Amino acid sequence: ATAAAEPIPLVVVFEDADLIVIDKPAGLVVHPAPGAREGTLVNALLHHCGPSLSGIGGALRPGIVHRIDKDTSGLLVAAKNDAAHQALAAQFAAHRLERRYLAVVRGAPDPADPRLAGLAGVSWEPGGVLRIEGRIGRHPGDRKRMAVLSAGGKPAVTRARVLERFGPKGAPSASLVECWLETGRTHQIRVHLTFAGHPLIGDSVYGRRGGSGPLADFPRQALHAATLG
Repeated sequence: ATAAAEPIPLVVVFEDADLIVIDKPAGLVVHPAPGAREGTLVNALLHHCGPSLSGIGGALRPGIVHRIDKDTSGLLVAAKNDAAHQALAAQFAAHRLERRYLAVVRGAPDPADPRLAGLAGVSWEPGGVLRIEGRIGRHPGDRKRMAVLSAGGKPAVTRARVLERFGPKGAPSASLVECWLETGRTHQIRVHLTFAGHPLIGDSVYGRRGGSGPLADFPRQALHAATLG
């Protein structure tokens, strides 16, 4: 099976002969999968770029070097040829391409929180940086979810820093957090921040929808891939 070109609008942040950087909207799946062959970013890229996409990822993933979740917005780079694909993949594997994300979470991580002090793998670094280290694998009771595991899974490290707090002083209801990754595991930011007691606003899988306040009805996980480079 192959993916078909579709005239889906794209927000192109950068493009040259080797690669294209897209600002992906929330709700757009990156590549076709069983039961969802149309309406994906790959279909849009095939229309925009024509045949000039790398073939390393296979017929259903032309150009795709990395992914972000369907309901996460933000920057994604695709390769236009195999040489660019290999070079980008090598940089991702060696962690030479830094990705930073913006998230809105429930509450606000605080060094004074005794709960965090007793949580294995959680520590604080200079500058108010929260470091979360925990192996991530399939949830033992729900194969559709990932979880921090005491054994098994893959090593994962997330760092987060609060940029802004919302709500009453001393007891914020939510906060804007900048996150960056040493690893790129499935759902890593969502899993690690939930493990630390601060699930993303709007995350119906790892957090909870509803509650009170202006963010109560946020329609998807509040996560944006803000920088790439």
